[in-house]
Amino acid sequence: MSEENKKTAETSEEIKQQEAAAEAVESVHSEKSEQSEAAAEANESSGVTREEELLAQIEQLKAEKEELNNQYLRAHADLQNFRTRVNKEKEQMLKYSSQRAVEALLPVIDNFERAIAASQDAQDTSALKEGIEMVFRQLQQVLEQEGVTVVPGVGEPFDPNMHQAVMQEESSEYESGMIIEEFQKGYKLKDRVIRPSMVKVSS
Repeated sequence: MSEENKKTAETSEEIKQQEAAAEAVESVHSEKSEQSEAAAEANESSGVTREEELLAQIEQLKAEKEELNNQYLRAHADLQNFRTRVNKEKEQMLKYSSQRAVEALLPVIDNFERAIAASQDAQDTSALKEGIEMVFRQLQQVLEQEGVTVVPGVGEPFDPNMHQAVMQEESSEYESGMIIEEFQKGYKLKDRVIRPSMVKVSS
């Protein structure tokens, strides 16, 4: 090979190497550009998905809020209905609280009416007296069943919680502060004094 041909070949080889290097650089730039575009598209796509997720979460929270609000309204309505029912039942109980006692007294009233009717034609006053005493005992039994008892009277120490002193008098039979006479009986309902007895107390 001549010297001129040799130089031409070398020049051609250098040109090829330069072209190859240029192509390599261009390829790298192209690859980076494609990667950048792909990343941008991915970011853009990711941004839309995140927005959709946030919107979905907002809608879910709205639905949960609506459900909780409905539950609250139902519970509030149930509570109001319960209060109304309890108040109505309480009113009914107070209104008819004496029903049991009245029912127990009805037979006593019946016997009193029979005694009054019999007394109009009765010639034997002792029988009438016995009938009235029987009705009185029946009335006492009814009161005892309801928890009504008589406040202790004569011979008991004076107690201002159960007795009302209307008179005082010296007594040789009783110590000072003792009840020596009872003008009107007092009564207790279970452990509560519903009427104090009117008494005379020794001074």
